[in-house]
Amino acid sequence: MKRDLLQQAYGAMRHDLRRTVLTMLGMAWGIATVVLLLAYGEGFGNAIQHIFENFGARAVGIYPGRTSQQAGGNKAGVAIRFTDDDVELLRNVAPLIRHISRVSDKQATAQNGSRSFTLPVNGVDPAIQQIWNLKIEEGRYLNEEDSLQHGHVTVLSSEAKEKLFSGMPAIGQSIRINGITFQVIGILGPRMQEGDDDINRAVYIPYNSMDVLQDIHYVGGIWLDFEGLDHEKLTKTIRGSLAAAHSFKSDDERAVFVFDAMKQLDQFHIITLGLKILLAFIGTITLGIGGVGLMNIMLVSVTQRTREIGVEKALGATKGDILFQFLAEAMVITAVGGVLGVMLSYVVSLSVGRLTLYSALAKHAEAGDIRLIVAPNILLIATVILGLVGIISGMLPAFRAANLDPIEALRYE
Repeated sequence: MKRDLLQQAYGAMRHDLRRTVLTMLGMAWGIATVVLLLAYGEGFGNAIQHIFENFGARAVGIYPGRTSQQAGGNKAGVAIRFTDDDVELLRNVAPLIRHISRVSDKQATAQNGSRSFTLPVNGVDPAIQQIWNLKIEEGRYLNEEDSLQHGHVTVLSSEAKEKLFSGMPAIGQSIRINGITFQVIGILGPRMQEGDDDINRAVYIPYNSMDVLQDIHYVGGIWLDFEGLDHEKLTKTIRGSLAAAHSFKSDDERAVFVFDAMKQLDQFHIITLGLKILLAFIGTITLGIGGVGLMNIMLVSVTQRTREIGVEKALGATKGDILFQFLAEAMVITAVGGVLGVMLSYVVSLSVGRLTLYSALAKHAEAGDIRLIVAPNILLIATVILGLVGIISGMLPAFRAANLDPIEALRYE
């Protein structure tokens, strides 16, 4: 019996093929809109993730400031200064720390022959490579031996290498920084760079070798990364430990500035989630318009086939049989339209390629642009939305057909 009803539904769809095809196209357009909007939201989220990963998604930067509250008999305005003891303190109190590095920076004159430029020089420990996610393009990065021996070696960022060496090989060559000779051992690949940011012009030398350029008794800043996801607990531990060591209140945010990349990323995740929900809502409304079209077509079909329904009931068809017949017809239209819509969304996503986002603001930032990603979870969400719209759109006409009085239906002209 069910097979006969499905055949009748198929025959009814073929009877007015043009109307059926147009309805399918309306559903296809609606589901394609849902998929593409969700893919845009997914691509936006991935772009934000790539931006933070470029700079170190788990990086935490700690810089000294001045107290803004009285504590331990000390008045406000006392300058906080870090030493190597603070680095060891953080190693001991925060076991989730994976890498930690001291940082000291200075604007200095870098020379290679007749070429001379003022560039930012960063004295760092080798662990900064993992913390800041620095990618070596040529040679190698600084290691522990360089640091222990106070080696006069340097790693150049991409633009620093271009300025000092142009197209000439740099590995193994020597440059002078404020008159002190350093050997080039590595070249970094280009990084995302906003505006006049010096990130691709930086020169890296061992922290201990920075003493030939300036006093490094006091540490300029501390950078670290960590395991796990509880970044708030980590930053609280950092503040509490440094507050106890330097006699300031742990809630005095001006005493020590803590930059938490994971906190920033979490905030962007909330924004991304809100964007995805908004886009899904807009897509659902668009698909709902297609669903209204399907409902109207099915209602017209019920009206046109009233006498046919009366005959079926006279021959013994139950309300459930009639309901199944018209609901099946609506769901077939919905399913075929859904397949066409998904195919269309794939074609559009592949043809569009990369949509400008971060590359409009920064150099070397193609990884921070949006790519339409039709992921399996998007197809699952779109399928659920499509199924709900199809059932809701087909249910009203199906109920109307199932509840027709057989005698009145047979009299219908």
